[in-house]
Order: sequence, then C-alpha cells, then structure tokens
Amino acid sequence: MKNKLLVILGPTAAGKSKLGILLAQKLGTQIISGDSMLVYRGMDIGTAKPGADELNLVRHHLIDILRPDENFNAALFQKEAARIITELNSRKLFPLLVGGTGLYIRSLLEGYDFSAPEADPALRARLESFADRFGDEALFARLRALSPEIASGIHPNNRRRVIRAIEAATLGKGISREKQRELVYDARVFGLYMDRDFLYAKINERVENMFAAGLVGEVLRLLDAGVDRRAAAMRGIGYKEVIEYIDGACTLPECMRLVARNTRRFAKRQLTWYRRMPYIKWLKADKSSDCEKLANIICENLWNG
Repeated sequence: MKNKLLVILGPTAAGKSKLGILLAQKLGTQIISGDSMLVYRGMDIGTAKPGADELNLVRHHLIDILRPDENFNAALFQKEAARIITELNSRKLFPLLVGGTGLYIRSLLEGYDFSAPEADPALRARLESFADRFGDEALFARLRALSPEIASGIHPNNRRRVIRAIEAATLGKGISREKQRELVYDARVFGLYMDRDFLYAKINERVENMFAAGLVGEVLRLLDAGVDRRAAAMRGIGYKEVIEYIDGACTLPECMRLVARNTRRFAKRQLTWYRRMPYIKWLKADKSSDCEKLANIICENLWNG
C-alpha cells in the first residue's frame, strides 16, 4: 500500500504557507516544506519564510536545517522528504507537503532517478570558465538548449545547479527522464492559481514588505557572518540583487525593481513547470476567496474517512 500524501503547491506569493498551516491544524498533521530556500538558517526575509509564531502553530520539517553555505538539491530533498512521509504515515498522520519548487515536488511524486554520473573535472572546468567569461545567463542558455524541461525548474543564477544539470545531460545520466506511470504516493495534489495581474500585484507588495522588514540588513548580516557571496543560496532572488546594491552596482530603488521583476519571472517559470503535472487539481485564490474556504474544499476532496 502506498503512503498517503497531500500536496499544496503554486507560484510564489499565492498564499501556500497560510493555507498549509490552516490545513495542518484541521487535519492534525505536520508540514513538510517543498521550498528549496527555506532549508537555510538566517535566510528568513528574502525567502518569505513563515515567522516564528506560524512555525510554532504546526510542526514543520525541512526548514532551517542547513547553513547558507551548505548545499541542498532535489536528490537530497527527495530522500529526506520520503523518510519523513514514511515516518508520519507509520504514525497515522497525514503528511502535508507545501511549497513551490517544482523540480523538488515532481521528483518526489514521480520517483525521479538521481543516480549521478561520474564527475568530469575537465567538463566542469570548461563550464565554469564559460560562465566566468560570458555570464550565468549564457550558461543557462546552454542548459535550456540541452533540456528545456530541466531548465524550467532551475534559476538561471544558480550556477552550481546549472552546471550539474549540463553535466548530467551531456554525460547521458543524472536526472532521469524516466518516470513511473503512477505516482509514487497515494497523493492528492492541489495547486493555487490567481489572475496574473492580481498575482503580480501581490508579488510587488511582498517585495516592498521584504525591504521594509530589513532585507538589506539580513544580507549584510549573512556576509558579515562569513557566508560566501558566491554560495548557491546567495544567488537566490532577493539576495543576489541586494549584494549588487551593497557593491554599488545599482541604487536601492533599482534593486527593488529588479527583485520584483525577477520574482515575477520566477512565478512564470513555476507555472510553466506545473503545467507538466497533469494530476494537479487547481483552485483559484483571489480577492473573493479565503483560506477557510479553500481548506474546506480540499478537505472535501480527500479520501473517505
């Protein structure tokens, strides 16, 4: 018998965290984070991490488990999430996966094979040199030409992951495109969506609130603590642009504009990724809907009993 799993996904700023906490309270269960950035300690504002009060309402897994200079990837997520899902099912709890990192969630549900190819130092060195010379966007374009599907789940600024994906595609191994016809879990997957203008307005508001809450100070504290600005986590949206502002490459208003623009583009890529997951049941989250209403709809669509 397959382990049960409930999934709430959607683009950034769609309200997943708030809905997830309410659902977890209704179901008496725990939340597994499906967000690639929430694993890092000290990266709270720029990742829109749930606050301490929210985290205390429900037990959360895979949040604040690593330093910002440590590596995390889809294969590690798949392994850790699977362990937690099994443990919660054994206790008759209903695991609730909440997040927006499409590659992480899809790899878990569809059982991607992440058996890594043998490292090719010469290829990696060439790719690093290419990125240093032509930039991360040019490197990302090479990945997109090799595998548009994998590229859609990776941020162009995440050089480490882009290089790993190019290596895997070039060597013919790595992230497997072989997926089972059935999902690995007895899963119900719900996605939140909004009209584009409404979503973009929420993203712009979120970015303004992040800066008002002290995003620049958060980045400065991380740098002062010795976190390498080249670390993968520091290449995330919000952190990379603020580092450019700190370095004098742009003004604060321009930095805020770039963060908002890049976040909107990220949301668009998230939705592109989700379109390849036909088992998602979509729920519209707009001004007229609230978490209580959405939570009740989801509960009504779960397993009998």
